[in-house]
Amino acid sequence: MHYLAEGLRLPTNGLDYTILAIYFVVVLGIGFAARASVKTSLDFFLSGRSLPAWVTGLAFVAANLGATEILGMAATGAQYGVAVVHWYWIGAIPAMVFLGLVMMPFYYRSKVRSVPEFLLQRFDKSAHLLSSILFAFAAILIAGVNLYALSIVVEALLGWPQWVAIVVAGLFVLVYITIGGLSSAIYNEVLQFFVILAALIPLTLLGLKRVGGWDGLSGSLEKQHGTDFLSAWGGTGIGDANPLGANWLTIILGLGFVLSFGYWTTNFAEVQRALSAKNLSAAQRTPLIAAFPKIFIVFVVMIPGLVAAVLVPTIGTPGSDLTYNDAIPLLMQELLPNGVLGIAVTGLLAAFMAGMAANVSSFNTVFTTDIWQRYVKKDQPDAYYLRFGRLITAVGVLASIGTAFIAASFSNIMTYLQTLFSFFNVPMFVVFIIGMFWKRASMKSGVWGLVAGTTAAMVNYFVIYKQGIIDIPSDQGANFVSAIVGFVAGAVVMVAVTFFTAPKPEAELAGLVYGTESPDADEAPEEGDSAWYRKPALLGWGAMILAALCYLPYSL
Repeated sequence: MHYLAEGLRLPTNGLDYTILAIYFVVVLGIGFAARASVKTSLDFFLSGRSLPAWVTGLAFVAANLGATEILGMAATGAQYGVAVVHWYWIGAIPAMVFLGLVMMPFYYRSKVRSVPEFLLQRFDKSAHLLSSILFAFAAILIAGVNLYALSIVVEALLGWPQWVAIVVAGLFVLVYITIGGLSSAIYNEVLQFFVILAALIPLTLLGLKRVGGWDGLSGSLEKQHGTDFLSAWGGTGIGDANPLGANWLTIILGLGFVLSFGYWTTNFAEVQRALSAKNLSAAQRTPLIAAFPKIFIVFVVMIPGLVAAVLVPTIGTPGSDLTYNDAIPLLMQELLPNGVLGIAVTGLLAAFMAGMAANVSSFNTVFTTDIWQRYVKKDQPDAYYLRFGRLITAVGVLASIGTAFIAASFSNIMTYLQTLFSFFNVPMFVVFIIGMFWKRASMKSGVWGLVAGTTAAMVNYFVIYKQGIIDIPSDQGANFVSAIVGFVAGAVVMVAVTFFTAPKPEAELAGLVYGTESPDADEAPEEGDSAWYRKPALLGWGAMILAALCYLPYSL
């Protein structure tokens, strides 16, 4: 296992523990306060579709601000340099805008309770059941990543035994989701968003000060790693060597299109936040509001990784006891005084709990509504599904504890997560995108597209890459290629199957395929929708333009 280095133990004191205790009390308080609003299964799984856009928007970005963002992206910055911006300005913003402007009307107007349920309406039961199983499995694996990352950080930083950290964190997530349902998770994610920023911003500023500002940081990195380490596109020509081990084509197609759109548009842990919004306008604005802070979060996770690469040039190398995942804890030890240290530790715990809660809350919804209610126990009273949802939440947390240790084989947890996304999210995306834009896509093409895409991605990673049949320079490069292979295989099989199987009756495609009229297309707009900040198109274009402007300094 890749535990954090023993030397990273932090000098925490009573003030730091007091701050941590206050945070946990507030988290549980929000859970108990949300309990009063949970009267039906819709309240538990989708907050009764009643939340305002600003709440769901912040929860949307906070749900992603877990282990992936904090340890994983900082590790990616330390390992690959400025190329980490690709995961934000190419690998997130366009897909978030596409979700808000194009896909949310399909999701929200169809009144589905989950992403797999949309496949039931568009294709058939086989596509629905397979996608539900794949998503539930992936959600538990990803929740385990957050729990594993939290446990090793707490053990190294605070001295708690790993099993104590796992039990305490799992228990808190279990309690506040079981009590308050999705509303509790979402309101806690809003709180966690600000706690995380309060931890990362001081770390970033103090880190820059330690290495002599941006000029000192860039000068040191250029001497150690060369100019390409400080350029987003440097050395990405086909056949050229670069820190990321990927060329511009695999970055744009693998990350910018397939992995990115596959994650942001079909990952129910994210889409669930938008589905809980009070109307279609608020649902569309949810990912668009989230896109604006997402543009700038890259700086507070990338810069600490770059600073760590300067302070410890051997980080992540075979002869060092520090892995790339140690970047953030290393700076916490080096830079933060007590009090601020307590906020930083709280911010880390908040990040891991947000990521775990997002995946557990989406898991309990999919397992209860898409598997149990649809195929095992049909036509039960609503109170039964509410009770079962709370029970399966506990099962999900226990399963996450078991899968947490799978992440131990990866020194960069971002690599592990990208591998999971290429296996599970990409095949689902190709089925969605073809189903939404091609009326002829047959009912049986959905399930075979999922099978082909998932199988092809796994074969590429475990056989072609791991067995050395084709030389790919890095795990991240292999993930990009796996994503492309999975997408192409799924698309080809869907088209082929469509020509030999029956299409869905056109009357049943209303509102499910682009260009068809939804029965609820004439729903009344929200009062005050004429304001510019309530117009999804303006928000989407604004986010794209701002991200493009941010990219300019790193594209030179």
